[in-house]
Amino acid sequence: MNLSPAIGRFVLHWGEMSARWGVNRTVAQIHALLYIQGRPMHAEEIAETLGVARSNVSTSLRELQGWNLVRLTHLAGDRRDHFETSTQVWELVRTIVRERQKREIAPTIEVLRELLADPAISREPAAAKLRMQETLELLQTLTVWSDEMLRLDTETLAAVLKLGARIKKLIAKPAEPDAALTAGQLLGP
Repeated sequence: MNLSPAIGRFVLHWGEMSARWGVNRTVAQIHALLYIQGRPMHAEEIAETLGVARSNVSTSLRELQGWNLVRLTHLAGDRRDHFETSTQVWELVRTIVRERQKREIAPTIEVLRELLADPAISREPAAAKLRMQETLELLQTLTVWSDEMLRLDTETLAAVLKLGARIKKLIAKPAEPDAALTAGQLLGP
């Protein structure tokens, strides 16, 4: 299958962008292809479309399945395995955040807890111990915050993210009683 110039550019860029985040380029391109096509595809079709080896596609699909970003599906009358991904971008973001938390943040929190609980930490410079503690507190705070954000429905989550720096006005102590802004005023245009 030949991709249009726009879709081809999207798939290539997704791979380039993901490579900067430490994700294999082919893995990302396969995910982009499945996402943008919005339909199940079999491995041979993916390999042909992207011009990559079938073995590379198989390995990449297994990695995407491990990240819960791609699922196996079957089509009536076709014995081959097909693969699909969500076409909902917010669902994909939630999945990626959950997986990165599980694979990167949670292990780091565990190591920091172990280090800080070890009596040997008392022999380390106080500044180093303080930095570890601050790092642990930051990661725990971010984890709690992201867990809360992931539980929000998509509309609310999008509104919260669009608030950006305006949220400071909501939580800042007003100079005058009439200076407080309501959430409705913050969400406005």
